[in-house]
Amino acid sequence: MFGLAVSGYLAAGYFLYDEVSRTDTDVACRTSDVTPDHLVFQKDGTKSDFSRLERADYQDVRFPSRTRGIEIAAWYMPAAPNAPAVVVTHGLHACRHDPAALVPAAMLRADGFSVLAIDLRDHGDSTREDGRYAGGIEERADVLGARDWLVAQGVPVDRIGSFGTSMGAGATLIAAAVGHDFAAVWEDSSYADTQTRISEQLAQLGYPTLLAPIAPLMASLVAGDDISSWSPLTAIRAMSGTALYIAHGANDQATFVHHADDLYAAAEAAGLDVEMWVAPHAGHTAAYRMLPDEYERRLDGFFERHLWSGTLSSGTLFTSH
Repeated sequence: MFGLAVSGYLAAGYFLYDEVSRTDTDVACRTSDVTPDHLVFQKDGTKSDFSRLERADYQDVRFPSRTRGIEIAAWYMPAAPNAPAVVVTHGLHACRHDPAALVPAAMLRADGFSVLAIDLRDHGDSTREDGRYAGGIEERADVLGARDWLVAQGVPVDRIGSFGTSMGAGATLIAAAVGHDFAAVWEDSSYADTQTRISEQLAQLGYPTLLAPIAPLMASLVAGDDISSWSPLTAIRAMSGTALYIAHGANDQATFVHHADDLYAAAEAAGLDVEMWVAPHAGHTAAYRMLPDEYERRLDGFFERHLWSGTLSSGTLFTSH
């Protein structure tokens, strides 16, 4: 009886891990007509028009991840020579076509930053490795590969920042901690602790949370991914010399707002130069649509302070809750 119970637990754990880790649902993203020169779209039943930010001067580029054999697809939107640059990273089941990543990218380009909007591995047009999300542990190498490509284009190393949304925010935070290669990082709607997020996700899907502890084992057995080795929360504790902005929607029902609070508390404890904004009434990664003017002002202001000078300045806490 005990053996059957264990077998059933493992089987259920595999089923759930297989469901939540797969990334092969982004066909709609890859065939989207949302591009740097077309920023009018429908989202959650509402039309959004960011045509004022459209640009035709972008390039399709490809470059290696820091993981051998992985090639990253991206759009490069160059600004003036020696301008600061920002790597922009999308969320799970998305790609560089996703407005939650592309509109902020366009905001930054309009403010004079060069922008590199990437597809992570197993997403969009980048290399399909195993079709699974690895909690940012593997994806961090793709973000760092983007940084390496910008350096090869002549962008000064102290003028490179990173922007990530949702899952891409987690990968961005881990990349910043591992490589210490970014002067400034903006994260929008990241989770904090991996195990906590897994438990919450299971509850949201209607599954028992007692299955959450099996996820790291399944990730290791099925994909060889050690998703317990890093999380955005542990990454922040290991970051140094990087300015950080935490943005989150007050009405986020996917990744609850307490994750932003947890990340901010960890950043303060680590002595980081950190700012935070909880956007009133905004859902998951929706602040850029609901409060576009304020989002752009905060986004551009943050990177202007920390990338144009190549030095870090003291941060201020902005909250709305």
